[in-house]
Amino acid sequence: MNSIDMKQAIIKGETSLGIELGSTRIKAVLIDRHCETIASGSYEWENLLQDGYWTYNLADIITGLQEAYSGMKQEVEQKYGIPLHTIGSIGFSAMMHGYMAFDHTGELLVPFRTWRNATTGAAARALTEQFQFNIPERWSIAHLYQAILNEEKHVSRIDYVTTLSGFIHWLLTGNKAIGIGDASGMFPIDETTHDYHASMVRQFDDLVAAKGYSWKLQDILPKVYAAGEQAGRLTETGVKILDPSEDLQPGIPLCPPEGDAGTGMVATNSVRKRTGNISVGTSVFAMIVLEKELTKVYPEIDLVTTPDGSPVGMVHANNCSSDLNAWLGLFQEFYAAMGQQVDKNQIFGVLLNQALQADPDGGGLLSYGYFSGENITGLEKGRPLFVRSPESRFNLANFMRTHLFTAFGALKLGMDILTRNEQVAIDHILAHGGLFKTPVVGQKMVAAALNVPVSVMANAGEGGAWGMAILASYMMNKDADEHLEDFLDHKVFKDVEAQEMVPDEADVKGFELFIERYQKGLAIEQAAVENLVENWRN
Repeated sequence: MNSIDMKQAIIKGETSLGIELGSTRIKAVLIDRHCETIASGSYEWENLLQDGYWTYNLADIITGLQEAYSGMKQEVEQKYGIPLHTIGSIGFSAMMHGYMAFDHTGELLVPFRTWRNATTGAAARALTEQFQFNIPERWSIAHLYQAILNEEKHVSRIDYVTTLSGFIHWLLTGNKAIGIGDASGMFPIDETTHDYHASMVRQFDDLVAAKGYSWKLQDILPKVYAAGEQAGRLTETGVKILDPSEDLQPGIPLCPPEGDAGTGMVATNSVRKRTGNISVGTSVFAMIVLEKELTKVYPEIDLVTTPDGSPVGMVHANNCSSDLNAWLGLFQEFYAAMGQQVDKNQIFGVLLNQALQADPDGGGLLSYGYFSGENITGLEKGRPLFVRSPESRFNLANFMRTHLFTAFGALKLGMDILTRNEQVAIDHILAHGGLFKTPVVGQKMVAAALNVPVSVMANAGEGGAWGMAILASYMMNKDADEHLEDFLDHKVFKDVEAQEMVPDEADVKGFELFIERYQKGLAIEQAAVENLVENWRN
């Protein structure tokens, strides 16, 4: 589409906007009818550890939303010389799971408790036993039940419980809605009804009946919508929040809000059965679209859905790139201290590529990038840790490979359950996230860890905000009865190139040696949690 046609498309509102609130960045992406990016904006932020809970405050949520939108809007004006008054469709996505509880006035009752908190173990275990369905610690229902077990006073005042994406959608539309993928990280979904599992809802109500709360579970959860459905319209109040200049017009239709897992599946065209994707960031998760039910309940495997309701086996590790980024930042700091001009991308690229020169197993080194607790390995808290023996081959190449390997260590343990215990077939996995902006190395490490061909698309850097924009576009531009997977195949990814990397046998064997070391060394990590205090300044 040439500049003149694009300008007309923007004026006519033949566009779709996706905004995703990720763990370290909020990003807004505006696309045309062909799902090509027109403009984008972003805002960097970080979670806070407040009163023992990982959280983001409401002011930062609103500021970040506005800044990301404003950056996108300014890029439109700079590129095309026109103000942005309308958009064809909008969608919001965010980190899945967590807990946002409100009273009837809309007041947030306790600070937002994110997916990163490993504080709901008792509730998660009790509900898993009650439902005979795995309820991970991150899930909203686990947070709610733990608050009940803790006898927290706010529970009796609850009028609404939602996720971050659901909160933003409610704020801007007034509609208490949620996409089925994000909903499946709140409470189990019935595949046949595309709604919360009715018998489990009744079980939960019976479980807490003696407490005498005025609410029933179904009444305080958002309504579930599937991809392609309209879930509200932008209100005048919503305009003032999103675009304080009020250039944007109200009435724009919104698609169901989704979680970052769902937008990752869309952004990598991984919604068909036997396909999967891996999303790498502060946390890491792999999503495999299942052909059949699993034979038993596994605490390491979340059962969630695609944005259109297909069952998915999800392996989610709380920790991935944070410690790796911290080490890369240290090397960047050293480079600057040497009086050199710092090019962050170049430094990161050079360091990451050192891993390609390493011993296959990382030379006997060991690392845990646990900034927070890790559910898959049973750690309630985290201590970033690097360990070596006198006999280890301690050099830069092995150091970098070890930190890349450990970023996928917990994920590997969960994925082995699917592929080895349940014989889940995976034709290929598509990878996305900032790590894959450096060619080859991240892809090669993931292929070694999972022993599955791994592809990275040419647009892998577009990420979840782009995937959310696609879902918004799907709502407006799909043909009658056109399934999401067909829309993606024929209208989004038809001409997109992907580079596939098959596992290297030496790397696979090296990772297996590393993961043995990783499992044996978990006692070291546990000892660090028990003996290395958090408030060391005291």
